[in-house]
Amino acid sequence: MPPPGTFFRPFLRRATQRANVMGTTQVAVAAAVAGIGAYAWYLRSNNTKSEKPIFSSFGFHSLRLDSTELINHNTKKLRFALPDASKPSGLGLTSAVLTVAFPNGRWFPVIRPYTPTNDLNEPGYIELLIKLYPHGKQSTHLHSLQPGDTLTMAPIKELAWTPNQHSHVALIAGGAGITPMYQLARGILHNPSDRTRVTLVWGVNRDEDVFLGEEFAEMERKFPGRFRAVYVVAEPEVGSSHRKGFVTREVLEGVGLGAREDGNKDVKVLVCGPPAMEKALKRKGSGVLAELGYRPDQVYSF
Repeated sequence: MPPPGTFFRPFLRRATQRANVMGTTQVAVAAAVAGIGAYAWYLRSNNTKSEKPIFSSFGFHSLRLDSTELINHNTKKLRFALPDASKPSGLGLTSAVLTVAFPNGRWFPVIRPYTPTNDLNEPGYIELLIKLYPHGKQSTHLHSLQPGDTLTMAPIKELAWTPNQHSHVALIAGGAGITPMYQLARGILHNPSDRTRVTLVWGVNRDEDVFLGEEFAEMERKFPGRFRAVYVVAEPEVGSSHRKGFVTREVLEGVGLGAREDGNKDVKVLVCGPPAMEKALKRKGSGVLAELGYRPDQVYSF
């Protein structure tokens, strides 16, 4: 008999392919919903301890919400306790979790991927930053959770990151798409054997949406010359230090992200954001990244 979950893996791959983190609607695949929902329902309470970290292999698990913290006007930090407080989650760099919930007594599950933002080596818990979207089924449900409630989730592997494979990586994020970029940037910079240079460009609506600004500022202080963060704000406050507008060709060229520039010959570009932003960046032949000289194989979308 195949191991639990083997039958569902092809569905999960389709359901999560090209998904945007933290609440986008692209992730759900109707053909897989019933099967995944039934499997998740069956395994909700199956949290038996093992010698391995909980997410070191495929499987759905129900984790208890330990605490919540309001980060800004529409973003909450949710900390979930792992069943073994002495072990980390087992998630690797660029991994995410696929969350499964049945809000308001729904018959079919709501399925969304989210990227943990805590240090993956820390034992005992994982943290998710959840942005509340208008009419967002999963984000609304997650914002309503209280300590003691549970959430079913399973691990998702994304890009397999190899230290020093690229001398420079460009992270281009929009809104809540920042979470996989934050996880990857921190993982690269805190790995003493990885010397990859990191440039981050983050587009948001308002100044208060830069909810990881302090964390990125600390990275810039600790790793001068290796990490740079640039924020582009659609509607900045009066006197804002951030540039106004959107993530455009001019913005990317202005921060040294032209593919033809010295030091960018093997740059890897990672993109995560709203569909409209990704379309503008990646449109075949006429997108911003193509105009800057990037080949399709240099670009990856979370």
